[in-house]
Amino acid sequence: MISPLAYVDPKAQLGKDVTVHPFAYIDADTVIGDGCEIMPYASVIHGTTLGRNVKVYQGAIVGADPQDFRWKGNPSYCTIGDNTVIREHVIINRGIYSQGGTEVGCDSFVMADSHIGHDTHVAPKCVIGNSVTIAGDVEIETGTILSSSVVVHEKSRIGKFVLIKGGTRISGNVPPFVIMAHNPVTYYGVNSVVMCKHAGFTDSQIDDVAKAYRQIYQSQTSVFNALKRIEADIADTPVRAEIVDFIRAVNLKLAGDRFEVE
Repeated sequence: MISPLAYVDPKAQLGKDVTVHPFAYIDADTVIGDGCEIMPYASVIHGTTLGRNVKVYQGAIVGADPQDFRWKGNPSYCTIGDNTVIREHVIINRGIYSQGGTEVGCDSFVMADSHIGHDTHVAPKCVIGNSVTIAGDVEIETGTILSSSVVVHEKSRIGKFVLIKGGTRISGNVPPFVIMAHNPVTYYGVNSVVMCKHAGFTDSQIDDVAKAYRQIYQSQTSVFNALKRIEADIADTPVRAEIVDFIRAVNLKLAGDRFEVE
């Protein structure tokens, strides 16, 4: 159903069973997948692709122009995965280049008043809480939860199945499977509830994660030495590899009880 009171550009591509409510705006050069629903006063801007069964609530703007002086008006893109929910007044910016772009993975939930900046990649099954602010060029991996009013600064990377507690500011990189809280950001433990109940991790795997982070955050040694101890004391499993590979890939050092980029 497409309301006659909505604006749908003739160059937009709409799939089957799409619902567009009164006063919604769908720009040219957009793709709206099967089963999507665009609520009143929501906007889908050119260069945006919505997968199947995406729901965009009132006042949200998906594919807004990037807020970056490096963008010179060239074509750029935003992609939203299947079954994602975008709540009221969310703003998601397109990328700044004509390759790649901003991505929100399938089965994600983006709550009201949040902002996702240009060229940020949110992996599938993430939850972005109310009033979260994510800058440009951020990487957020699968199953991560950002609680209300979290701020993530440019070029940060957040690993898999992380929980960031409300109001925390992230200005660097957060390794997988942890809970982070407070300002300055502090290691708060292993995200065991989500890992066990929602992601199928075993007690043995969660125990390995806890052992690894005791070395990283609580052993009063360097990250280099902590990684050596992890490799010596914990069996070579995918969970151990996820932690060690992440830390080595982003070239982290430990500052107090916080990770910061060298």
